[in-house]
Amino acid sequence: MSWTEVVIEIAQGHAEALSDALMEAGALSVSVEDADEGTDQEKPLFGEPGMEPKEAAWEHSRVVALTDVDADQAAIVAEAAAAIGLAAAPAFTVRDVSDQDWVRLTQSQFAPIHIGKNIWVVPSWHEAPDPSAIILELDPGLAFGTGSHPTTRLCMEWLEAHPAPGKTVLDYGCGSGILAMVAKKMGAGDVAGVDIDPQAIESANDNAARNQCEIDFYLPNDFAVSAKAQHASGRFDIVVANILSSPLKVMAPMLAGRVAPNGSLILSGVLARQAEEVAEAYAPYIKLGVWAEQDGWVALHGQLGSDTVSPARGQ
Repeated sequence: MSWTEVVIEIAQGHAEALSDALMEAGALSVSVEDADEGTDQEKPLFGEPGMEPKEAAWEHSRVVALTDVDADQAAIVAEAAAAIGLAAAPAFTVRDVSDQDWVRLTQSQFAPIHIGKNIWVVPSWHEAPDPSAIILELDPGLAFGTGSHPTTRLCMEWLEAHPAPGKTVLDYGCGSGILAMVAKKMGAGDVAGVDIDPQAIESANDNAARNQCEIDFYLPNDFAVSAKAQHASGRFDIVVANILSSPLKVMAPMLAGRVAPNGSLILSGVLARQAEEVAEAYAPYIKLGVWAEQDGWVALHGQLGSDTVSPARGQ
């Protein structure tokens, strides 16, 4: 089977509305690209995870709509343009799209990722490059955390550099469960993960089972109820949280309160320019410093002194 792509270059203000209208008019799928890609005018379009730009379009956008090869592309474009109030249908070009093995094409975009000295994140359809390494079988999915983002890599590298055989570990904001699994693979004892997204908890449980890692994953309310029974005092030798700077600051008393005496706290999801303000939020409880930086992101680390008074733990 073959398809035809309709390619329209349009101003940023119309790109998102036109995309929706093209779908309503009969397009099978629509994407928006930077029309200046590959030139000196190309611009990145991203923000912190969870804080992406409200409008997924560029100043000079290219809208690409996939249609059936037998569809009336001119009619689809005209209907979409009228629906969003354009005075005239925009000019467009078409290009043929031949049938492909879309599963294999998608899989080819995800290769094993080497992290730190001896960690490999390997999609299920790949062979592990080094079977003697620490292997995490993890497919790209809906939960954040495959090792490709600098914040995840920084936390994984810290865990590898500070193995804690038999120690307890809490991964707060666990996403896919990748950090909890690294800790477990490095020999940790009891490991727990917490996330606000039920889908992340499901994904993390699936990933842990696939990687033969015994880890307890919780939603926050369940964790507050279960942590003491499952994890003694509810404090952990290592607490790692890869979230974002704003929630990390709000959660300072709670996260610091989860750290056992002489335990370590590792935070990421923090841009280098935000490191000082995040450290200030934790200063009443634990002194944090930048452990490492990668691509403008940092990992903060601190150790709770045995004589430090911990705040209330909450959730």
